[in-house]
Amino acid sequence: MNTPAPPAGRAPRQHPFWQLVLARVREFYREPEAIFWVYGFPILMVVTLGTAFREKPAAAIAVAVEAGPGASRVVAGLEAARRSFNVAVAGAAECRARLRAGQCDLVVAAGADAPPQYEYVFDPNRPESRLARNAVDDVLQRAAGRIDPAVVADREFTEPGGRYIDFLVPGLLGMSLMGGGLWGVGFATVDMRIRKLLKRFLATPMKKPHFLLAVIFSRLLFMVPEMLVLLLFARVAFGVQVYGNPVVLLMLILLGAETFAGIGLLVASRAATLETVSGLLNLVMLPMWVLSGVFFSSDRFPAAMQPVIKLLPLTLLIDALRSVMQDGASLWDVGWQVSMLAVWCGVTFALAVRWFRWT
Repeated sequence: MNTPAPPAGRAPRQHPFWQLVLARVREFYREPEAIFWVYGFPILMVVTLGTAFREKPAAAIAVAVEAGPGASRVVAGLEAARRSFNVAVAGAAECRARLRAGQCDLVVAAGADAPPQYEYVFDPNRPESRLARNAVDDVLQRAAGRIDPAVVADREFTEPGGRYIDFLVPGLLGMSLMGGGLWGVGFATVDMRIRKLLKRFLATPMKKPHFLLAVIFSRLLFMVPEMLVLLLFARVAFGVQVYGNPVVLLMLILLGAETFAGIGLLVASRAATLETVSGLLNLVMLPMWVLSGVFFSSDRFPAAMQPVIKLLPLTLLIDALRSVMQDGASLWDVGWQVSMLAVWCGVTFALAVRWFRWT
């Protein structure tokens, strides 16, 4: 039989790939909770962690001075110092009670005047108590006439790029890309399998790669704006700057989204229940959350673990993002990370196409 021509004024049948992408887009924006988790939750994370680790002035050192003839000399020396001290004079028992309760960092007892003698009572297990001991001793030694042979100058480092928030934002970008790729692709695919939607697709003249590529491509349509919104918010709210080429940063975002979408498809290729895919996704994500340096440097882990950690896709992505955003690295400088991410992307997608089943 001859296939009839489409009616006049009606467009020819569109490619299955674009029809699937359009269906995924419609499914997304019809779910308000999905919009929150994609766009609202990453911004909420930046606000929460950025506020918790914001730049704060140095806290005053709380010092309790035992009452006695030399107490006024100690108080005068500390109040004349350029450093910030909260000084209180009390009896010996009350001073130790304050130290025990954490209400002060150090207790100072003054002795003879010539030469001046001081006794420091502090808790060596508390870092702030040890720091208070050294700071107070430095001030009182200078007040007693000590002269340092070397001339030093202090310069506080507060430039953008060296703060914790500048370190944190690339980690949150990588974490969002991983979560969006694994849950947004893997979990959604298994959900369609459970609802028998994949079985219906099987009855259509559509190839398996068309479906899988459409799922990945539709995810990219959501992830790229999400990353741009997150970067813009971090810039406006916390002054986070991108020192590298924005085009290179965009390429890393796209590659990271594709990589984790491929891993998500591979995880979901044969899972038949939501419980199964949830367990598999958590099994994949949790080690990378802990090891890949989202909130602190992955170099803190033992050297024996570093070869494995450096090959994890989230570690590769976060290291590349931080190099571009903080150090201004070029695409050539992050070539190793880009190459390994491309390998992860290609291998996982190829295995997903091979092992994927509709039912």
